[in-house]
Amino acid sequence: MIFNLRVLSVTLFGILAIASAFQLTRLKFSFDFEQFFPEGDEDLEVFREFISEFEADDNFMLVAVHREEGVFEQHFLEQFHGLTLKSRELPHVVESQSLTKFSYPVRTPFAITSIPAIHIDQPARYEQDKKRILGDERFVYNLISEDGTTLVLFLKTVNSIQLDQARELMAALDALIQQYDFEAYHYLGRPYFQKELVDMQKREIMVSAIISGILVTLVMFFIFRRPWGIVVALFSIGLGMLLFMGFLGATGRELNAMAALYPVLMIIVGTSDVIHIMSKYVDELRKGQPKEKAIVTTIREIGLATLLTSLTTGIGFASLLSSRVAPIRDFGINAAIGVLIAFLTVIFFTTAVLSWFHADQIIKLGRGQSFWDKSMQWTYRFTRRYPRRIAIGGMAVLLLSVWGISRITTNYSIINNMPIGKKITEDFLFFERELTGFRPMEFAVYAQDGYQADDYEVVREMAKVEAYLHRSPAVQAIGSITTVYKSINQMMRNNNPEAFELPDTKEEFQRYRRMAAQVPNLHLNVLLSKDEKKARITSRIKDIGADTIKQFGNRIDTWILENTDTSVVRFQRTGTGLIIDKNSEYIRRSLIQGLGVAILIIGLLMALLFRNLKMLVISLLPNVFPLLLAGALLGFLGIELEAGVSIVFAVIFGIAVDDTIHFLSKYKLVRGRGNTVEDSLRITFLETGKAIVLTTVLLFFGFLVMLFSIHPPSVTIGLLISLTLFSALISDLLLLPVLIRWFYPETEVESAISREESEKTAPTPNMN
Repeated sequence: MIFNLRVLSVTLFGILAIASAFQLTRLKFSFDFEQFFPEGDEDLEVFREFISEFEADDNFMLVAVHREEGVFEQHFLEQFHGLTLKSRELPHVVESQSLTKFSYPVRTPFAITSIPAIHIDQPARYEQDKKRILGDERFVYNLISEDGTTLVLFLKTVNSIQLDQARELMAALDALIQQYDFEAYHYLGRPYFQKELVDMQKREIMVSAIISGILVTLVMFFIFRRPWGIVVALFSIGLGMLLFMGFLGATGRELNAMAALYPVLMIIVGTSDVIHIMSKYVDELRKGQPKEKAIVTTIREIGLATLLTSLTTGIGFASLLSSRVAPIRDFGINAAIGVLIAFLTVIFFTTAVLSWFHADQIIKLGRGQSFWDKSMQWTYRFTRRYPRRIAIGGMAVLLLSVWGISRITTNYSIINNMPIGKKITEDFLFFERELTGFRPMEFAVYAQDGYQADDYEVVREMAKVEAYLHRSPAVQAIGSITTVYKSINQMMRNNNPEAFELPDTKEEFQRYRRMAAQVPNLHLNVLLSKDEKKARITSRIKDIGADTIKQFGNRIDTWILENTDTSVVRFQRTGTGLIIDKNSEYIRRSLIQGLGVAILIIGLLMALLFRNLKMLVISLLPNVFPLLLAGALLGFLGIELEAGVSIVFAVIFGIAVDDTIHFLSKYKLVRGRGNTVEDSLRITFLETGKAIVLTTVLLFFGFLVMLFSIHPPSVTIGLLISLTLFSALISDLLLLPVLIRWFYPETEVESAISREESEKTAPTPNMN
């Protein structure tokens, strides 16, 4: 009967493995800034209405071409102009613009004509052109750098360009720009971000899977030292990850920026389960149990604890469902499902395969086991002799953590999510340093009390706001319909640079308004709504941090209320940047809410398991310390709490509680056999301590694999989780026994008997 069940289980998992391998080809990758919008936010609704009236604020692709000696050189300008003209033919490009295509309007006695901003075929006029262009606020930082060494090609793309379209556009753009001998060029824009960051995700998944696999192989070699033990462990872990990735492919779930953590999580969680199961099976065989009975005992005693640890880990991840940010929610539910898949694989596949092997085929026993026995005996006696020191140390860590948490900042910057050492990061920094940067900052303009958005009174108030924005060096590329009327005013005054301002009188403005309506290709539709009740002020702000930008935005809002006529017009900040920055606020709220729910649910599971209020408190207290320590590390290391980093707390709590469950489950089992508290603790250390230490060491080095990542948040996540899970081990081995003794004090007689028995049976630790 047992043989038939083993064959059935192995056959079933073989079929699932083949199906999962096929589904790997259907894995989907995505990166989209809209993924990080906090759903249900009122500002998000305003933004969506805003872009429906106008257009998205990130539908652009910028190409900056640099020439160290300056761009005003005929061959360079001819090449750049050729690039500008040909770029219009690129796929998914709606419009292209650069200074070589721009012309100044000129009024003549007969009509309005134009002259080029740069006379490409007349080098003698370059100096004059350069002086005029570098003195024009419309061009500097937008289409040319302040020092005149970089020209920018602006490509307007289709709205909400998708990944396949972005790849097609970037491939064509790369091929086009290679036709020219430019000294240096840099990209910035949504298509570039989509392509490069998705490629980064694929690289991260592959690298993390390979390095984690190598690490686990080494760990299994040092633990088992037998080929079959290593093969069974590695095959079980790999099968669990294969089934999980196949599940993602079969269900069409998209892999986003956090997907690089999946291989690490699956390998580590699977390894933890495998070590506990295989260690218990070997222990039962060493006691003289036959293989079938050893498997039954293993499943009964460790299987239940492993089920509970899988549930608690899954609940920890599922706490991320409280987030308003879709990628975080997706990560939470996917990781929770992955944990359960790993558990089912170990319980039904690994145990079935193990039952074919004897102990000496799985593990090489020898001096290593003696080392673990002595180490666990020493740890047990340490907790018994120095409970006060352990308690004082715990309080010190608690106070230090509270201080560190008070130093946490949410001043998130885009650059913190850019891949380390890649061209996309170099390009981003180049635009931040020399040109406008990427982060949009928009203002929705609502005309009030019967006014139209292009009325003189409204436009005058818009000009006030723009003038205030110009005072901040962090804000660049400011534009609105005021630019149209300023340009016409300049034209009417012989293109005098000082005349780039609104006309002095309403009568002049009305005349310019009629002229603007007759000039083609002004693209007023992107600055003014069809019903002429709304307008927009566009700008881009440097990547100075979410909190800094929020403070700056609040100052702008206050200034607008105090210095503009609200009976004429109302202004509201909006744009992609504002919506993404609001994540930091929701992260803090959802983090506390989600963890609170997770702690409550896990507390209920503990209550059902131990059916004792004291044990519930004992089980939860040691797992608060790793959470507090993680928050303290964020504060002390100056790491910003942002969307990616916020998942650290769910991972830590979900995994840290596993060792607590294994320790207390074993303690309860031994105590239920009539042993004293001290005997139960000593036996628990000897039979469970090794597996707890090994799994934590594996977790520590497993998450350190993320240090090989080129994605800064992944590096941070790996470092934080590794350090705090190691602290969770210390908390479990030192604090748990102390708490058990405090809550369940033994009588003097029991304590004396236990101490005498312990001294008789305990081996002397080798301090060398």
